[in-house]
Amino acid sequence: MSALLVEPMFWYGLALKIAITVSITVTASVAVERSGPFIGALIASLPTAGGAALIILAMEHPPSFIAQSMIGSLVITPVGAVFALTYAALAQRHGLIASLGGAFAVWFGSAFGLRLIDWSAETALLLNLVVFPLTIYAAVRFLGEGKVKARVDLTARDVIWRVGVVTFCVLIVTGLSSSIGTYFSGVFAFFPVAMSSFFIILHTRLGGPAAASVAAHVQAPFVGLVFGLYAVHLLAEPIGVWRSYGVGLAICMSWNGALWLWRRQRARRRLQA
Repeated sequence: MSALLVEPMFWYGLALKIAITVSITVTASVAVERSGPFIGALIASLPTAGGAALIILAMEHPPSFIAQSMIGSLVITPVGAVFALTYAALAQRHGLIASLGGAFAVWFGSAFGLRLIDWSAETALLLNLVVFPLTIYAAVRFLGEGKVKARVDLTARDVIWRVGVVTFCVLIVTGLSSSIGTYFSGVFAFFPVAMSSFFIILHTRLGGPAAASVAAHVQAPFVGLVFGLYAVHLLAEPIGVWRSYGVGLAICMSWNGALWLWRRQRARRRLQA
């Protein structure tokens, strides 16, 4: 790594990675804040910052590394759901620091605690199949339809601190992925940067219950991400990383599209009734 620091191409590549990640994450976060809780959750569940991190890993590592890192990503996805659920529960009565701090404590504790288990892709998938029905059921009480109504105006300060946080995460993923191994590379690729930024903006401007509504709605859309990551694990080596990414993204978007159609159909039936 020290030798790379003097190479101009290293810095050009790093600047490109930061630009890609920042543009994806900030654009998605603005879209979430200007949508309702359900549409916002559909956007928040897509691999925005995580997808940008995977692009970085693909630039640095072979397909075998990507395939194995997906195991860590599969393990951390239900932890992301628990992170959102913890925030939703705490935000009902507590301020931003206590709510987000408690959620991050759960995330870090779970991420390092789960490392003690020797995971395979199949056992990680099983973990998701056990955890998500529980988080989806528990989140129902926090859905709070109609709580997020106002459009959130973006300020220069919002963009600056998001750029700073995302840049820091890019530096971590780029600089440490070779030394922290496949598991933690997959884990920190899906560190909840984008999701926490949504919560910070909504909590400070619309209140905890409104932000908690987005956190509660994100549970079901996260299921599509699970199957997308599993597809990347299976396909990264046979068909190549970039094609596997395309398949994984298509699965995520198809799942969210199905959820949107189901919700729209249910709303029509209510009107007819």
